Amino acid sequence: MPKSISSYFGPGGGDDHGNNISTPTTAPSSPLTFRRASRRPSVPNLRTHLPPRLVMENEANEQTSLLAAPDGVHKPYTSVPATPGRYTLSRQGSTAGSLLPSRNHSRANSWGLKIASMAGLDRKGPLSAMTMGSVFQDDRVWYDQFTSTDWVHDSIADGFRVQELRKRKGIKGRLWAWFDSSQGWILVAISGCVTAVIAYFVDVTESAVFDLKEGYCRNGWYWSRNKCCVGKEECSAWRTWSQIIRPSRIDSVWIDFITFVLGCILLSQLACYITLLSKTVVPSNVQLAPLDEDLGTDRRAKKDADDDKDTQQSPTTLPEANGSSTLTYYSAAGSGVAEVKVILSGFVLHGYLGVKTLFFKTIGLVFAVASGLSLGKEGPYVHIATCVGNIACRMFSKYNLNDGKRREVLSASAASGVGVAFGAPIGGVLFSLEEVSYYFPPKTLFRTFFCCIAATLTLKFLNPYGTGKIVIFEVRYFKDWQFFELFTFILLGVMGGAAGALFIKASRIWATTFRRIPVIRKWPMLEVGLVALITGVTSFWNRYTKLPVTELLFELASPCAPNANTGLCQKEEDIPKVIRMLLVAFVIKAFLTIITFGIKVPAGIYVPSMVVGGLMGRVVGHITQYLVLRHPTFVLFQSCPADGGIEACVTPGVYALIAAGATMCGVTRLSVTLAVILFELTGDLDHVLPFSLAVLCAKWTADAIEPLSIYDLLTEMNSYPFLDNKVHPVFDSELGDIVPRIRRNRIIDISNAPLVRASDLRQKLHQLHMAGELDGGLPILRHNILVGLIPAPDLEFALDRIEHEENTLCLMASDGRWHGFDDQHYDGDGEDGDGGPSDPTDFTPFIDPAPVALDIHSPMDLVYQCFVKLGLRYMCVLRDGQFAGMVHKKGFVKFIKELEEEERKLGKVGRS
Repeated sequence: MPKSISSYFGPGGGDDHGNNISTPTTAPSSPLTFRRASRRPSVPNLRTHLPPRLVMENEANEQTSLLAAPDGVHKPYTSVPATPGRYTLSRQGSTAGSLLPSRNHSRANSWGLKIASMAGLDRKGPLSAMTMGSVFQDDRVWYDQFTSTDWVHDSIADGFRVQELRKRKGIKGRLWAWFDSSQGWILVAISGCVTAVIAYFVDVTESAVFDLKEGYCRNGWYWSRNKCCVGKEECSAWRTWSQIIRPSRIDSVWIDFITFVLGCILLSQLACYITLLSKTVVPSNVQLAPLDEDLGTDRRAKKDADDDKDTQQSPTTLPEANGSSTLTYYSAAGSGVAEVKVILSGFVLHGYLGVKTLFFKTIGLVFAVASGLSLGKEGPYVHIATCVGNIACRMFSKYNLNDGKRREVLSASAASGVGVAFGAPIGGVLFSLEEVSYYFPPKTLFRTFFCCIAATLTLKFLNPYGTGKIVIFEVRYFKDWQFFELFTFILLGVMGGAAGALFIKASRIWATTFRRIPVIRKWPMLEVGLVALITGVTSFWNRYTKLPVTELLFELASPCAPNANTGLCQKEEDIPKVIRMLLVAFVIKAFLTIITFGIKVPAGIYVPSMVVGGLMGRVVGHITQYLVLRHPTFVLFQSCPADGGIEACVTPGVYALIAAGATMCGVTRLSVTLAVILFELTGDLDHVLPFSLAVLCAKWTADAIEPLSIYDLLTEMNSYPFLDNKVHPVFDSELGDIVPRIRRNRIIDISNAPLVRASDLRQKLHQLHMAGELDGGLPILRHNILVGLIPAPDLEFALDRIEHEENTLCLMASDGRWHGFDDQHYDGDGEDGDGGPSDPTDFTPFIDPAPVALDIHSPMDLVYQCFVKLGLRYMCVLRDGQFAGMVHKKGFVKFIKELEEEERKLGKVGRS
């Protein structure tokens, strides 16, 4: 006798009232239930339409029909309405331990829900769905680690939330609308203020700890030397370690040298230890790239058996040397700007913007900067500010449960990091617009400006430098530049751009040689200790390498007072000696910056690159000054004043600041942002043109030598699925060139039956996970026609709520038909309590009925625009209306990277 459908659901059953049901078969809740309810036919329950007993000729699967109907009668089958209920998830934290965890967690109510409850906007009212996070219940759709944000879904979710909000009338409705619209302003204000407080803490603390390497203040051991001796070169309150120890047989300078080197090593080791506490281990069978600024990571890619264009896998690397497939990264290491940039583009990196990262990075940054290593705190400020914004978003479900909305706040927060770092609020806005933000609408622009203003005002009130100023250093130039200097400024731009590009190449060479040593790879603290030892030994004997990077940059950029004869302000005959001293400092700082970049401590590259450029620019400035003083009658120098001091015509500090900006441009490829930051540092309108001209020349030169910026290089080395929306590659191909062949384990075929075994779906989902497509999807085909697509996260959520997958069938189409009703096989003894079959699990609410699809002959430019502008995670491909394959974003990014690499090998410009 043919097998009954009830056998697939196990023995027992239940009646219409739910009695004696041993296997739950109700459908999980869906975020699309409300959206698709209007499109689904209103048909009574399945049990009221089917015969008491159903017979199948063959075992049901995705290719065979569920029932064999000898009479050929076709009867309609409708989807089972979802049982009311709500399944919630929590954001996967950095300590989760797996890319594919169990989803049965709970999310605590956000502060916004509590405020709404106190305001009378509780779950019992018309806004119940909205106050619970989304108008359609999408708590289940939370993004897994290393997946991409579904911008379309988040936009639709927010649209339904706004639509439901507008339905509420009366005073409460207006109050809630006002509160809803003000949430974004509240978050950016909080982010800016908290970022300024953290910046104040770091600035004050690191300056005090930095001076502990040389001595301490008797009025307070936690005072820095500047605070202990305000305006004095020498004071009795400041005691050096040689004055305290006073050995009988050792010169005092060697005592200071030993304590300085030991201080560098101890502080750097402490910073590294704190950074390593942010270690995140993600065990998974999915091979992914390491995530940090260590460019020396081994990249012997694991070859797939089907190594052709149809392997749509994410870029992969071999696991660690011990053969483990775990992925380890340190979220507090480096500057974090590259990761922030990728996160804002829609890539999910859990743990990078959490409380643990914020705490460890802040404390580690204090000791890293205080150690005297050639690194800065300005880059990490961007990461810290973004962490603050991400944590603040948890206050309101509008932003906490919608990644698309969340990234608007993160863009503003990242800008406040630059605002407090340089004391340049306008520069911070431009930085967010030019460098890190992926989606930057006018509303976000204004909120970003407000966030930067709030941050800088808070910082000015706190007064971390004790000068009443918010800039890291402030210089004023009182003399305009001469026309002949314009050629020197262009030369500085070219030199700065070349220096920045060469720094990127040198960092890559150092990382792929020294950091490939097994001992260095295994013990990060050893590398940090060696770098600190080299830094202490080489920096102590030169005043300009011993100073903190911000103080050094300030001294390099400062003009000389009239008749000054100290430091860099010397008489004409002493200028060659100053040049030699600066050249030595330039070589040392350049080398230290190269070997420091990428070590496991919080470290920025902004100010160190500016210091290297400032040393180079000051050398060029003194050379130009020396030529003008020695040859005052030369035709180019005749416009200079005849008498007015050593800086009557040429101010070397201007050259230093211009070269500093040009070098930073060569490293980061910032353009307008840098020109504005330099203007805000000087407040000098006369030198805006030289600043801008040098930055332009630096960018052109750097792009010619090294097409990638330092952050582009990190993005490429870490294999992030990042598509730059600010560039447009040139294609000579079409979509069909990258479409993989159709695999049976990557599709769901419902040509013969709308029901599929849950175990088969689980196997297909596993194949997606093994390919690295955690955010992929399975297309649903009927006679090779695309009728829908179920995303992998949605499918996993639905399958996780089935207790007996082996005995469960899943409905994959609401308009399907069941064949083969044969009443003669019904004997009246149904296995259910009422003689009817158990209901299959309804998966139709999870299916996207209209996935984005393009023809196989579509130009690649259109494909690129769809991925970039729409933020798609995958794209279906059709040929003459029939399904021809699917392209995942990671596979498309891999194709773009290979295309750029081929163009670089051919000597072409990789970007247009």
